Amino acid sequence: MRYIFVLILFVLCASGCYYDHADLVYPQTACNLTGVTYSVSVKTILSSNCYSCHSGNAAAGAGIALDSYNTVKAYVTNGQLMNSINHTGGIPGMPLSGSQLGSCEIQTIQTWINNGTPNN
Repeated sequence: MRYIFVLILFVLCASGCYYDHADLVYPQTACNLTGVTYSVSVKTILSSNCYSCHSGNAAAGAGIALDSYNTVKAYVTNGQLMNSINHTGGIPGMPLSGSQLGSCEIQTIQTWINNGTPNN
């Protein structure tokens, strides 16, 4: 009987000492900000999140087209792109019908801007 009690006590103690490493159990994918380009990185984010309202005929209603480098650069230059993406600056936060872009997407666009908004 004593042997069973010691065994149960050991199992309870051993299971109670489980230390959960959240970064091992729930790995986070790192935001890769190396090699950010307009044509691959930024345009992909914009096409996935913005083109439904801000390209071609869809842009006619909102009046803001983001489907070419020149128009995107204009909104970067006047500050509206990042203000709308970050939900700051007194203009509507975008995307209007959805939640704010993910932090990695925002960081990617900001990195492209910080690199001088090259048309690459």
